[in-house]
Amino acid sequence: MPKILLVDDDVDLTELLAELLSLEGFKVHTVHNGQDALEELKLQSYDLILLDVMMPVLNGIETLKQVRQKYNTPVLMLSARDDEIDRVLGLELGADDYLPKPFNDRELVARIKAILRRTVNSAKPLNLDTLPESVYEDRKLLQFGGVQLHPGRQQAMFEGRDLDLTGTEFALLQMLMRHPGQILSRELLSLEILGKRLTPYDRAIDMHISNLRKKLPERNDNLPWFKTLRGRGYLLVTEQ
Repeated sequence: MPKILLVDDDVDLTELLAELLSLEGFKVHTVHNGQDALEELKLQSYDLILLDVMMPVLNGIETLKQVRQKYNTPVLMLSARDDEIDRVLGLELGADDYLPKPFNDRELVARIKAILRRTVNSAKPLNLDTLPESVYEDRKLLQFGGVQLHPGRQQAMFEGRDLDLTGTEFALLQMLMRHPGQILSRELLSLEILGKRLTPYDRAIDMHISNLRKKLPERNDNLPWFKTLRGRGYLLVTEQ
């Protein structure tokens, strides 16, 4: 049973969400500020963190900063403020996705399952009938330009050195490496990686690509890893 850490200072909302997610097959633990969330993460691991932005003691952005210093646990940010700055900052700091409040229950569950579908470890498969078979497919080693991806154990390496990627960054790089030199649209990447249709001003995929560019070492052939084709999408560069 996938474990979710729900972090939100709205007690009534956390009770409702905990009940909803329990019915969907998740085990949910709730805390009401960022500091308590950090303490909880020291005690046990979680498959996903639902993290509110506006909280007392330690807000969601500061909590995310500290989480990413130690953990690669997927994070879905929640916020009552539909603020572009919050969204971009959260994604830059390593959040996997961002969902503004109020949200539809079904959309929340769909986002959670989409993230887990791309980050689940093959040693701990999800027992959810609604998750597609693609969770368990294509576990073969991928190699390109010195990068090695081991999908079965969610491990990324560059010339033998571990790369510190979030689950979403790993999934995005994996998809691009499966289609080297092929243009993949932002719409396709959003659907496949984040489980949602692209909306106007949605920069989630762009921010994850930006984070990958920062984390990947320089290629031995001095070519960029990715090329942006405005209005079309991204591709993994194979030649000049």
